[in-house]
Amino acid sequence: MTRFALTVEFDGAPFMGLQRQAHGPSVQQSLEDAAYAITGEEVILHSAGRTDSGVHALAMRSHMDIAKDITAFRLMEALNAKLRPDPVAVTACEVKPDDWHARFSCIGRAYEYRICNRRAPLTLDRGKAWQVSRPLDAGAMHEAAQALVGKHDFTTFRSVHCQAASPEKTLDRLCVRRAGEWVIIEAEARSFLHHQVRSMVGCLALVGQGQWDVAQVGKALAARDRQALGLNAPPDGLYFVKAIYPQES
Repeated sequence: MTRFALTVEFDGAPFMGLQRQAHGPSVQQSLEDAAYAITGEEVILHSAGRTDSGVHALAMRSHMDIAKDITAFRLMEALNAKLRPDPVAVTACEVKPDDWHARFSCIGRAYEYRICNRRAPLTLDRGKAWQVSRPLDAGAMHEAAQALVGKHDFTTFRSVHCQAASPEKTLDRLCVRRAGEWVIIEAEARSFLHHQVRSMVGCLALVGQGQWDVAQVGKALAARDRQALGLNAPPDGLYFVKAIYPQES
């Protein structure tokens, strides 16, 4: 049995999420079905993160164990052939030791949220970004974001459906920057709560539009109450960017 680590890119729009779902298509199902078509084995895909419906990934790390004698390169090529026409691609594949686990060996996760700040409708980036037509003050958003960095009770920014044992998380980095008509929010932590990034982005957008002052984000955090949340950003602009592992950092 060989453990293969995959780096996976996908468009989340047609999926109910990364994790296999009983009520709709998932990225996990697409990859497991492709692996079965190649090997005849019912493999299980394990991934560094779980993404919601509509959330994308640039470099999700996953692994699967396969008994068939096959090289990492041939497996990657075969998976990509079988995955068509689903918008999922394996961009890298390598053999890992049996004790390496895509989820449990991961010590950090990074997400990026993309806001297109313009009045003209999205064309090429429709479904790939959140369009906010009102002007955004990225500087004020970044200033407000710093109240969320560190170890906190993130109940306000946690979905009511979150299954995490505790609302406490340590946010290592939350950065807001402007690049032309784009406002990019970058978040890094060991792990995140369900909807945490989207909830933080929604509140920062309120600051950027002048509907909230900079201090309001910190006040919402301190409330530890989902009712204090201002806005939950849509999934369209959220991307899983990378998973961090000790031996790779």
